Amino acid sequence: MSKHQFLPDLPPPANTVGIFRWLRQHLFSSVLNTIITLLLGYFAIIGLWGIIDWALINANWQGDSRDACTLTGACWTFIKVRFDQFMFGFYPSAELWRPKLFYATLAIFITLLAYEKTPHRGWIWLFFVNIYPFIAGFLLYGGIAGLPTVETHLWGGLLITLIIAIIGIVVSLPIGIVLALGRRSEMPIIRSICTVYIEIWRGVPLITVLFMASVMLPLFLSSELETNKLIRALIGVVLFSAAYMAEVIRGGLQAIPKGQYEAADALGLSYWRKTYLIVLPQALKITIPSIVNTFIGLFKDTSLVLIIGMFDVLGIGQAANSDPEWLGFATESYVFVAFVFWIFCFSMSRYSIYLENKLHTGHQH
Repeated sequence: MSKHQFLPDLPPPANTVGIFRWLRQHLFSSVLNTIITLLLGYFAIIGLWGIIDWALINANWQGDSRDACTLTGACWTFIKVRFDQFMFGFYPSAELWRPKLFYATLAIFITLLAYEKTPHRGWIWLFFVNIYPFIAGFLLYGGIAGLPTVETHLWGGLLITLIIAIIGIVVSLPIGIVLALGRRSEMPIIRSICTVYIEIWRGVPLITVLFMASVMLPLFLSSELETNKLIRALIGVVLFSAAYMAEVIRGGLQAIPKGQYEAADALGLSYWRKTYLIVLPQALKITIPSIVNTFIGLFKDTSLVLIIGMFDVLGIGQAANSDPEWLGFATESYVFVAFVFWIFCFSMSRYSIYLENKLHTGHQH
């Protein structure tokens, strides 16, 4: 019997596995790479420390006027004083409980829908999509149940950003699905109409759509038919986003193997049952990253409503920067706005990854 059979198995050296192997292979593989890594690391630490020092250590947090900003760091007092405007725009102070209630209920619905073990989640989704928007609209606008009317030109900040983004996302997705199915339809008229719609809307920038909806459209309507500026902006955003969503969904439909269609036909399923039960679920699963990417783009594009005189969270920041009492603090304003956008966009991205991992079933060949 060989003596090697009695020797225990030893683990590999620490520098050949895990993080040590990665560092050795990618950052310290040679003398030149080591020098570059150390230099870049030094500059990264210096830059990171400068940001921390400016944003946290030497920042100003207290006070309610410009005089409170005496340190060399960021003046977050400016954001503190303007916080209500960043969140609610020019909504009357006495009625701020209404948008706050909207934020609270919206957070509750999103939490319930994101948690997969929520009881009756399907019914909650139907209520959120079909009924909740009207309740929220009546709550914010008022005019009923003794609530004072608050015109939409007073809405602003994060409130406008969320309203446009949520309605654009929720409404454009089903419209985009219908357009994608229509573009792949075997009926020439339906296919042509959907194709023309998609190509026209994808051929113009969103800023032009908003301008036409807000400025040009009222010129073609009588005064009795003139609609609210916010409603016109919502319609423009939905129609624009639906065209891009349609192409994303169409890509998913084309990625499904032909055998799936043939198997559904062999089972005798009708077109709609085949689409609803077999084709569409697979297409939506395939296109989750692209769908969420479109949603993130739409959320960031809400800042374009400033061109039609609506002050979203970025518009409020730009308006605050022009206040003579707070000149010189534009950096804090833009950093805060960027942080707000990052929170929502990063959350959507992480939830997208969670859905991909949860729905991943692999592919059998």
